[in-house]
Amino acid sequence: MYKSLLIIFASMLIISCKQNSSKKEIEADAISNPMTADGVLDTSELPILSFDKDVYDFGKIKEGEKVSYSYTFTNTGKSALIVSNATATCGCTIPKWSQEPIKPGEKGVIEVIFDSKGKTGLQNKTITVIANTIPNTKVLYLRGDVAGN
Repeated sequence: MYKSLLIIFASMLIISCKQNSSKKEIEADAISNPMTADGVLDTSELPILSFDKDVYDFGKIKEGEKVSYSYTFTNTGKSALIVSNATATCGCTIPKWSQEPIKPGEKGVIEVIFDSKGKTGLQNKTITVIANTIPNTKVLYLRGDVAGN
């Protein structure tokens, strides 16, 4: 009987520890992703990343040429916009952006350079921009046709 009570007590203790752990995980998730807290999030005060154009077609170029394009955006939200990262699908496409916060109503630029060396045919590169917005990612596209020499 004593062993049975001990096993039941130990089981309850383990279950209660797991429940506390789950609660902590939920709380941590709510901090990193506020949508999970109660399903409702007031986004009215957040920055908004609004691009003038999210697809650029550079047309036809010869293999070995470099193409650059500046994606212009505006912070149409109510607080400072911070672009924390911009990455491309390959090393042939290099994005650069301002590290400074963009105030509401101000414009910013993400400059991209595509090096066609060793590339031929239709090209479709994506640039993923990460910012303090909801959602926190925006995908830009760079397209064109590279003719071999």
